[in-house]
Amino acid sequence: MNDEDKKMVLEKFKELPDVSNSPSQNELDIFYNKLLDMVQEDYKGPEEAIKRLRFQSIGDPEIKDTRYQFKERLNVQIILDASGSMAQSVNGKAKMDAAKESILKFVRTLPKEANVGIRVYGQKGSNADSDKQISCSSSEIVYPISPYDQGKFQASLDTIKPVGWTPIGLALRESQKDLSRFDGTANTNIVYLVSDGISTCEDNPVQAAKDLYNSNVTPIVNVIGFDVDSKGQNQLNEIAAATKGLYSNVADETELSKELSKLNDLAETWQDWKEQGMQNIEFKKTRNSLDIFSYITNEEVKCTDEETTIYLIMSVFWQEKLMERESYDYLDKKNNEYHDWISSEIDKFNEELRALNEKSYTEAISALEQKYQQNTQ
Repeated sequence: MNDEDKKMVLEKFKELPDVSNSPSQNELDIFYNKLLDMVQEDYKGPEEAIKRLRFQSIGDPEIKDTRYQFKERLNVQIILDASGSMAQSVNGKAKMDAAKESILKFVRTLPKEANVGIRVYGQKGSNADSDKQISCSSSEIVYPISPYDQGKFQASLDTIKPVGWTPIGLALRESQKDLSRFDGTANTNIVYLVSDGISTCEDNPVQAAKDLYNSNVTPIVNVIGFDVDSKGQNQLNEIAAATKGLYSNVADETELSKELSKLNDLAETWQDWKEQGMQNIEFKKTRNSLDIFSYITNEEVKCTDEETTIYLIMSVFWQEKLMERESYDYLDKKNNEYHDWISSEIDKFNEELRALNEKSYTEAISALEQKYQQNTQ
């Protein structure tokens, strides 16, 4: 870590308690807990696994909630961020260009009988203060919900330019209008909100998401954060939670395409159901391929990143003589022990998930809900 990086660390963590002069063990514990609170990762758990299992099992005849049952028609709407920040590059490509390419890959493999729509928001004005009103009032359906037509769909994507603010709440309310003619009794409606940050307009996106979720559309709403900072992740998580949907954070085009491909798998199962005369198709047991297991790897990465971050910060404090060696050794041991415990808990949960592989949907959900209740008591 160079001198400039060290200065940034000291500035960011200047509010930490002073432990430079032979602090007590209690004072060091307070220091560590405060530091952990400032850098702590957002670990998931049984509740997230329940959501993923429910989404992966849409159409399973064991699911009693009609929202998650297959209907005669499948409609997918993608609500895409067209704010100015989507012009920024990730891995050498503008986020908007990466999003467009991922969406194209997704729609090309949708069943012909499925409908797809694209709504954008923040596509007018600019991200300057003088254009806030016009931009915060802008959301447009560029491809109405209908079967995929390659030429028309490509042309609609070509019109989208990342320029403005981020009116997420407005886009969700307009999406409800778009889908209003597709009543949930005869339609499986799925909405994917893609954003690279928080709503920058005063439009209450969480309430808008709740209203959409509780409407006659009865949609399944998932949220994808594209290269989002921690503040943005918090709000997008709230939106997903308001609709009992999934929140996924993706860093680049590859991860975005992978996330959308999960919907392709679901659409293929819906097509099978349609081709078999809309009878209950035989669902496999909870499979290894189910995505409820994939996020375990993400949890392990979070644990490692968090431990390393704390180690680096403490090292800077010691190198800059803001911490004695004895204090550093104590905190380093504490950091190792804490993250060894986190890692062991992740391993235990991973084993519990693997034990669900051969269980039915009902059995798996019941086991996960019991685990969740234990964790929240």
